[in-house]
Amino acid sequence: MTDRPTPGTHPLDHLVLPTGSLEVARARLSSLGFVVAPTGIHPFGTENCCVFLTDGTYLEPLAIGNEQAAINATAAGNVFVARDRLYRDSRGDEGFSAVVLGTDNADADHARFVDAGLSAGDMLSFSRAFTDTSGKSDTASFKLAFAATRGATDAFLFACQRINAPMVDRAALQAHANGASGILEVVAVSDQPAGQISLISAAVNDPTADGQGGAFLLPNATLSVLDPRSFTARFGFPVGSSTKLCFMAIVFAVRSIDATSSLLAANAIQHDIAGTDIVVRPASGQGAAFIFREIP
Repeated sequence: MTDRPTPGTHPLDHLVLPTGSLEVARARLSSLGFVVAPTGIHPFGTENCCVFLTDGTYLEPLAIGNEQAAINATAAGNVFVARDRLYRDSRGDEGFSAVVLGTDNADADHARFVDAGLSAGDMLSFSRAFTDTSGKSDTASFKLAFAATRGATDAFLFACQRINAPMVDRAALQAHANGASGILEVVAVSDQPAGQISLISAAVNDPTADGQGGAFLLPNATLSVLDPRSFTARFGFPVGSSTKLCFMAIVFAVRSIDATSSLLAANAIQHDIAGTDIVVRPASGQGAAFIFREIP
């Protein structure tokens, strides 16, 4: 395995974290030292409160804001809402359901997924309003293409093409008290990590990716797939055994591990030390383990 991604490999764009309540998610993420954006409302029943990072990635805590609209969207073939419902029905309202890759051509990604037998369904195009902390608003538009292994996973991946990126200043939304500046790694768990290679290599647009060492290199992050024992050895707490692909942890870059630890302690956030990492286990409103790592 080389230490560089293959040219053309999609970058990490954002991560989807289902939650039963945006209020709970907002309170939890704020206590972890993150600035949380105003609520964004989708036209198909879901809503979010995102955490934006200076490296261009972000977290998308996702809740059901309008149950009937979500039901109608699922019935109409909206894959995003349908997969969210599938995840919640299987694993509950709190978790980490999707890794999203950035793309300039979602149509080409969809065609690849179909050819590989890994398409999770029809593409989705939509727009929604976006408001920054000063109240300035714009419209964000997206085109999505979905990949999943049928019947083998609750988690899924999708390519996201930003048709219109909001022309708003996100500086205030990216000034996190915990010092987080970006996502270094996303960690998934499976009893059969090698069985996830075809799905992940297709999703990240790297047909040569073999997940050697459990790592798939993206231009801006690493996507790792570990077996449960390796995950526990690395992060210090057990996870359930499953052949399914389960997204479990997010590794953040921070300026000062001491400052981050002090903030967590001041906010009564239980945390553990695993090597040089701070580990905060999943909780309501925080569907994944959050790992904080100092990067000089």
